[in-house]
Amino acid sequence: MGDTSAHAHHSNKSLRQKYQWVSRCYDVLDYPWEIQYRKWRPSILDDVRGDVVEVGVGTGNNLNFYHPSVHVKAVDISQNMLNQARRKSRNAACHIDFICDDACYLRQVESSSCDWLLSTFLCCVMPDELQPLAIGQFGRVLRTGGRFRILEIIYSREPGLRRRQQRLAWLVEKLYGARFDRHTLRYLEADKGLRVTDVKFLKNDTYMLVEGIKIDAGQPAGHNLS
Repeated sequence: MGDTSAHAHHSNKSLRQKYQWVSRCYDVLDYPWEIQYRKWRPSILDDVRGDVVEVGVGTGNNLNFYHPSVHVKAVDISQNMLNQARRKSRNAACHIDFICDDACYLRQVESSSCDWLLSTFLCCVMPDELQPLAIGQFGRVLRTGGRFRILEIIYSREPGLRRRQQRLAWLVEKLYGARFDRHTLRYLEADKGLRVTDVKFLKNDTYMLVEGIKIDAGQPAGHNLS
């Protein structure tokens, strides 16, 4: 555990530094993709209510789509990204607390304090060996019966599309630290405190939306699509 924690500290320090400068141009760089993402955000957040933690909130592109009754803890590892999110969400209808924190620890989020956990394009940035650490924190902060919804991008199985992704992969990793070959779904399914209830794709077989709930310790976990 000590080695994992040390690796998490080193990796996330590098990510924090990367996003400190990427934050200045993030929305410009991301604009071609955001044209598509903004069409998905209302439906992704439509049924979200109660106390919510959004981990990896970035520059806050989700925040204006939350229901007015929602109380959001908006978490990001980069203070500069949070500053952008704060400015962008001035007209948001919901209540927002901005929290600079590490997804692997979530030290500023109390256990069993959230009805929902949201994450969009966080885990593709996180090295595989650290994902179980972060996913364990996702389960810790959710109340029993609380729900999670996680959107990620993965490699396509379709050869032509995969080749196009591979041509862009070096740039995506250099700019954002993101990769298309993470195994987030596997780690979610392996977590004993969470149950994956649905997996679907918003576009092709690359934009993967994973949904689930936090379960009692005595309940079986794993992937249940019934």
